[in-house]
Amino acid sequence: MSEYRIIDAHAHIYPDAIAEKASENLGKFYNFKVQGKGTLSDLENEARNASIEGFFIFGVATNAHQVKKVNDTLAEACALAVSHGFRAEGFAGMHQDYGDFESEVKRCKELGFQGVKIHPDIQGVDTDDKRLLPLYEIMQALNMRLVLHAGDDRPEYRYSSPDKIAKIAKMFPKMKILAAHFGGYKAWDEAEEYLFGLENLWYDCSSALWAMTPERAAELFRKCGYKRVMFGTDYPVMPLNDYLKLFFEVPLTSREREDVLYNNAIGFLSND
Repeated sequence: MSEYRIIDAHAHIYPDAIAEKASENLGKFYNFKVQGKGTLSDLENEARNASIEGFFIFGVATNAHQVKKVNDTLAEACALAVSHGFRAEGFAGMHQDYGDFESEVKRCKELGFQGVKIHPDIQGVDTDDKRLLPLYEIMQALNMRLVLHAGDDRPEYRYSSPDKIAKIAKMFPKMKILAAHFGGYKAWDEAEEYLFGLENLWYDCSSALWAMTPERAAELFRKCGYKRVMFGTDYPVMPLNDYLKLFFEVPLTSREREDVLYNNAIGFLSND
């Protein structure tokens, strides 16, 4: 594995004081056991053990009052990780009821964040909710990237269904959008129907490889376009090395692996 450069394009961390509870709540929401501690130090240890040189860290705000605190904490974590030798790219948390999208997005850009993360299912908001459209307009104008949790197979969680993500991708064609989990967590047939082929959409393979055969994963990599899919672990869901082992079971070529593990993340961050 060490022959490849690796960026983990999907990770979450929480302040040390609440990390255990936050990780536990994440597991309850998705009905699985979260195996990591959810702290920056644990993520860094996992990354070192897996020879991962950098990561995208996502903030999630479950209410409007959390937004600034979430983003300040994330900025501090990214700076600390960089001081420890990692490439750490932050994606700000934002909430549909926040009162001033423009000032906070501009502030986050000044802090060095690459974009904004929205988790529609946890935040209880449709991806295409009218409250979020002004945010997307501001982000597109400022060349900020949008990261979306994508999909769910439970009928009560349709907030981030692939058809809604497709609508936003078409409304904001100049904004790079990362639709996580191959575009639809446990809803990959829908993702294939609505998303694959849209030119401003990118994907990651987080929280997916343990739910399908290696052959199905290889099919999704190629249908998404293997130059548009990034490696991601969804830390703290499972150990980074364990997820890497699942990735290397997928029958991809060496060149495809190079792109997924590193080059595509660089491409997503570029302004080309």
